[in-house]
This record gives sequence, structure tokens and C-alpha cells, in this order.
Amino acid sequence: MDGQVKAAVIYYSATGITYQMAQAAVEAAGEAGAEVRLRKVRELAPDEAIRSNSGWQAHRLETQDVMEAQPDDLSWADVVIMGSPTRYGMIAAQLKQFIDTTGPLWAQGALANKVYTGFTSTATLHGGQEATLLSLYTVFYHWGGIVVTPGYTDPSQFVAGNPYGASHTSNNGENPPDHVALGATALTAKRAVQMGAALKKGLAG
Repeated sequence: MDGQVKAAVIYYSATGITYQMAQAAVEAAGEAGAEVRLRKVRELAPDEAIRSNSGWQAHRLETQDVMEAQPDDLSWADVVIMGSPTRYGMIAAQLKQFIDTTGPLWAQGALANKVYTGFTSTATLHGGQEATLLSLYTVFYHWGGIVVTPGYTDPSQFVAGNPYGASHTSNNGENPPDHVALGATALTAKRAVQMGAALKKGLAG
């Protein structure tokens, strides 16, 4: 269907926390009417490091059938939802490496005028969640993107507390995303798709 919004959920996850949030984003985007692609970015860590962490190894096996993100996924999408765990207040190197392959698309203007948003997780309370999202959004500004956040547009956001995007504290991977984090992720994805649909309708009109 020509008018259907296309949404790409592109993420990096080591032990599965961010992956669970990505799944919530996929489900919400689909419920909002989008055609959705779920894509993981390529792992950069050496095999020995992954094998040394049972959770990391298990998650790699669990998601071995998830397709790896390609630049084409960005050019295909009207809405891009990116997720990454926090690394010192920034996105993980794996997602950054994927972003660094987008130069040709950026130079063609192919990344502009799309809707973008993001989600993140940290091992500890606060842990750079907002800084990570803001650093990710800086990329989107360079692309000429339209950044959509959850803000405080729903009463649940006064519980979730992060107006910049969805976030979760995992307590070093011990706590999977709860209903608050998954709800915030769903709200973030839904708003992005709604704005993408409005933009697409406006351009078509």
C-alpha cells in the first residue's frame, strides 16, 4: 500500500535488554499501521569476549536469525527507531559503526525529512540515559531528520520520567524491561509512526 508508513527498528543489544525494547517498538509500530523491519547491527566484539559471558552468548544464539541492518534499511524507511545500550553516556560502538557507513546516503540527501527517535538502557540508575539519546539525536540533526520524542504526552510518562525517549535500568542485566519501560518504548514508536504518517500525508497532499 503506497500510503503505508515504513518503519525500521535498528538496534544493538549484547545480552538482550535492548532487544526486548526493540521488540516492543516493532509491535507498537505495527499496531500504529506501519510496515516494520527489525534489524540488528553487526557485532564487533571478538568471539572470546562473547563466549566469556553466558548471557551475551545466549542472546547471540537467540537472535541469530534477525537480519543485520544495511544502509538500504534507512533509505527504505519513512521512520527510523534506533536503540542502543549506553556506553559512557553515548551509544554502543556497534551502532556507531553502522551509522558511520551512512555517508553516501547522507551526501545524497536520502536521510533527510524522515522521522527519527530512539531508546536506550543502562546497567545502573540514570547511567547516562538522557545523554545517550541526545548524542544519538545529534546524528539525526546532521541527517536533516525530524526527531520525535515521547515528551510528557501520556500520563504514563510521568512514571517513566524520560521525555527524550524510552529508557530502562537493568541493574547489570538482572532486570528485564518492565511494563513501564516497554510502555514508554511503545509510546515512543507509536508517536514516531503517527508523525511519519502525518508527514507522508502532507507530502502526498
